[in-house]
Amino acid sequence: MDARATLIAGAIAMLVAVAAGAFGAHALADSVPPARLDAWQTGARYAAWHALALIATGILMRTAPASRALRVAAALFAAGIVLFSGSLFALVLVDVRAIGFVTPLGGIAFLAGWVAFLAGVSRLSRPTP
Repeated sequence: MDARATLIAGAIAMLVAVAAGAFGAHALADSVPPARLDAWQTGARYAAWHALALIATGILMRTAPASRALRVAAALFAAGIVLFSGSLFALVLVDVRAIGFVTPLGGIAFLAGWVAFLAGVSRLSRPTP
């Protein structure tokens, strides 16, 4: 992903995270057990944090457009949102335990995204005073 696509993905992910959080707090609160509601809110919270990570990555990509590590970080953050948060949302909505095997893959994508982000920012040039 380039900087523009990363920023757009971050904005869309934050939109979805806020909507999911509100949906969980208002529409699901009385219809699912507390443990499932907690899983929903975890999905919304991780989506929001990683939407911010996408936005930060997109901003950094504008200063370092050739950074492969930042492009990889963006892709991994986006994949993590889909796999981790998406699987938690699906698990709550359809209550099929088999979906749960996807969640750790999303967590691994988040972790790998942070490693790639670290690699990318460590290679940025230092500003001159």
